[in-house]
Amino acid sequence: MTTVIQNVRVFDSAGLSEPREVIFGDVLIADAATEAGVVIDAAGATLLPGLIDAHVHTVLGRVDLQNLAQWGVTTGLDMAAWPLEFVNAMRHEADVAQIFSATVPAVGPGGNHAKMPGFPADGVVTTPAEARSFVERRVADGADWIKIVTEAAPPAGMDQPTVNAIVQAAHEHGLLVVAHSITTGAFRVAIEAGVDVSTHAPLDAVLDDELVARMREMAMVSVPTLTMMEGTAQLFAARGLRYENARDSVVKFYEAGIRILTGTDANSAPGAPFGPKHGESLHHEFELLVQAGLTPVEVLTGATSLSADTFNLKDRGAVMPGKRADLVLVDGDPTTDITVTRNIRGVWIAGERVR
Repeated sequence: MTTVIQNVRVFDSAGLSEPREVIFGDVLIADAATEAGVVIDAAGATLLPGLIDAHVHTVLGRVDLQNLAQWGVTTGLDMAAWPLEFVNAMRHEADVAQIFSATVPAVGPGGNHAKMPGFPADGVVTTPAEARSFVERRVADGADWIKIVTEAAPPAGMDQPTVNAIVQAAHEHGLLVVAHSITTGAFRVAIEAGVDVSTHAPLDAVLDDELVARMREMAMVSVPTLTMMEGTAQLFAARGLRYENARDSVVKFYEAGIRILTGTDANSAPGAPFGPKHGESLHHEFELLVQAGLTPVEVLTGATSLSADTFNLKDRGAVMPGKRADLVLVDGDPTTDITVTRNIRGVWIAGERVR
């Protein structure tokens, strides 16, 4: 069915258009002569590309994907999920958020991730030779990128040569490498290895100028997940973890011109110390990023076209003819007040309205 949204201002990563008409089926259409099945008058509203959460975990299956969609998140970038049969089933769920996935992450033998109940044994990597085998398995699984967990030093984390070998092997296969790093020492390991994307921000201290400069020079992208950092710091304040360290590191990323994407670490894993809610938490992330100095336009761009560009999702991220009709209609102007992204009037995934 073809839908026409009339009198709507459209977000285009620079700001809002004048009120216009948007026509779509499963993709966005340029032909104004197309016959419409549904017409919506959206006066006073803004049309956004479907939102992308650049760090989620799919645990409960379709329920998680439904919760994303209800909050306008039409794409979730899953940063660790298993077994493969489950991941592949979730990739093909209809009428809910679409996921892309790293499948199994690479971790050191002594860290918290390796101790998770049911964590796959082949995700524990201890040598450069094992690193290359790990990447080959993920390629065979159809992983969309490679996820690693960096720690300051073994045995909690992999040693530097092993992390380096994962990055090199992944790049030989044309895959991005995303690193989980929540301390300054873990960031140093990830930067030394040349990872493409860092997810999280350090809670132990503010990242120093040298490391921020190296991130900028190597064009490393940041997905700071301030929502997760805020919740984790509250739980573990007695260990010296401070949310302000993560926030102030993001301020430095922003001032250095590092690309910042929006992600939450949303998860519904039983026993997880903190679990941002799928979908809803992305809107809180928006607010925290604005507090860290980003403009609402920059935050929205990080949740749409920048995430799509970084992860090579060429069919989404913008309201343009030929792109997937993943759309979010909100009341008000989120480029001046980021909180109005919560005022959702409608969500469409590949042209089908989410009910």
